[in-house]
Amino acid sequence: MAGNSGGPWGGGGNQGGGGNRGGRGDQGGGNNGGRRPPGDDGPQIPDIDELMKKGQDQLRVLMGGRGGQGGGRNGGTPGGGGGAPKFTRTTVGLGILGAGVLWALASFYTVKPEERSVELFLGKYYATGNPGLNFAPWPVVSAEVIPVTREQTEDIPSSGRAGDGLMLTGDENIVDIDFQVVWNISDPAQYLFNLRDPQETIRAVSESAMREIIAQSALAPILNRDRDIIADRLKELVQETLDSYNSGVNVVRVNFDGADPPEPVKDSFREVQSASQERDRLQKQADAYANRVLAGARGEAAQVLEEAEAYRAQVVNEAQGEASRFSAVLDEYRKAPEVTRKRLYLETMEEVLGGVDKVIIDEQTGGQGVVPYLPLNELKKKEAN
Repeated sequence: MAGNSGGPWGGGGNQGGGGNRGGRGDQGGGNNGGRRPPGDDGPQIPDIDELMKKGQDQLRVLMGGRGGQGGGRNGGTPGGGGGAPKFTRTTVGLGILGAGVLWALASFYTVKPEERSVELFLGKYYATGNPGLNFAPWPVVSAEVIPVTREQTEDIPSSGRAGDGLMLTGDENIVDIDFQVVWNISDPAQYLFNLRDPQETIRAVSESAMREIIAQSALAPILNRDRDIIADRLKELVQETLDSYNSGVNVVRVNFDGADPPEPVKDSFREVQSASQERDRLQKQADAYANRVLAGARGEAAQVLEEAEAYRAQVVNEAQGEASRFSAVLDEYRKAPEVTRKRLYLETMEEVLGGVDKVIIDEQTGGQGVVPYLPLNELKKKEAN
């Protein structure tokens, strides 16, 4: 078989010098496959396949694999057993550069304007990150990004089943309450570390505060006019409780969605409300009538009182005038009794006879010149008119 060693490709395995089987020129055989003519001792040019294999081996090393096996120049022993890959400066530099890039990607993070970050140093609170690019050296420092301005809601009751919102009022009635608490995060660190389940905590605190407020109120104001007052009071009470927990939660507002009687008695309650409104209407009408009558009576009483005061003043003034006149006449009488007496007599007779329908004829004249049938009475009445 040694004489037929050329094989089907026409090349003998020992034509390039039989004593150099383990050398560099034995891969090409007698066809100059090693790119070096026989007897040429100059520098050897590497094969393209060998360069590609070497690059693949280095790539495998970078990716965590092993170098290729086979009888290459740096691949191992001529027999084909693959050895450990060689690490060059380029390989180490590329590895360090890749590790640095990965570390930077894990350490730098971005916080949006509506968010804040909480940085943890070995699991313990370290700092709060502001919006923008932040740096947290991994793995010593980790960061959790939390939306702080986004409004979150808690609907109470949350299940929506009938009867979950029933509460007892101060006047021993039952009312079905449905409300919503709107909140956001004011302190990210307190929010993360002080509350195990923030949503459940907010729901429990809100429901407890609402039951406390409803227990201190009557049913009618809750259903009619005091909803805004109850919502403001609830917001204040929930915020005080959450602040006592150092929860880092801010209650934005409370939406009082509904306050109704229980479903089984809703129709009866509406009839009671209708009757109560009718009673209020009639009572207001009666109050208006009473006010109108009372105002009229008070006006009449004031008028009578004023008239009485005016009459009293008139009588007093007249009496005082008469007394003053009498005093003046008395003084004149003391000065001239006869003249004053005659004057008084004439004034009195004038006052007495002034209203009497009589005609007086002087007797000294004997009645001469008087016509007996002349209607003197009628003439006097005409002169008076």
